[in-house]
Amino acid sequence: MAILKILQYPDERLHTVAAPVTEVTGKTRTLIQNMAETMYAAPGIGLAATQVDVHERIIVIDISETHDQLHTLINPEIIAHHGALEYEEGCLSVPGIYGKVKRAESVTISALNAEGKPFTLEASGLLAICIQHEMDHLEGKVFVEYWSAFKLSRVLAKIKKRQRSAM
Repeated sequence: MAILKILQYPDERLHTVAAPVTEVTGKTRTLIQNMAETMYAAPGIGLAATQVDVHERIIVIDISETHDQLHTLINPEIIAHHGALEYEEGCLSVPGIYGKVKRAESVTISALNAEGKPFTLEASGLLAICIQHEMDHLEGKVFVEYWSAFKLSRVLAKIKKRQRSAM
């Protein structure tokens, strides 16, 4: 297994819309294992393939504290959603930046698992938030882009300042 490089906002590759996975292969399962290892090492609770510069509709999520409840979602689709809540989010592609985003309180999704078998999952709370956040990545959207232009410009200035000081 390998730790993959996570793209950092505002990298344009984060705006690439991911293509559906047409066949779950050994290569797909290796990518899933590498994504999970990368997510745990970061540390994070979710990672979309887009974030590691693979533009396929694959997500890994594990909100457990023990890192033993990995969800793999291939070609996920939200088939129902209910309620609304605001939740403070962060992102491995936007390290150190946190802010509120309004999302559905619960979702029902259909997807394929790591073996390519279809399943349905009902999720609420943090799991539902995480699924929606990662699905945004598959559509080329990063959570900070929900914010006002003013707030987003402040985030970009902070990121540029951080990049300059790292050189």
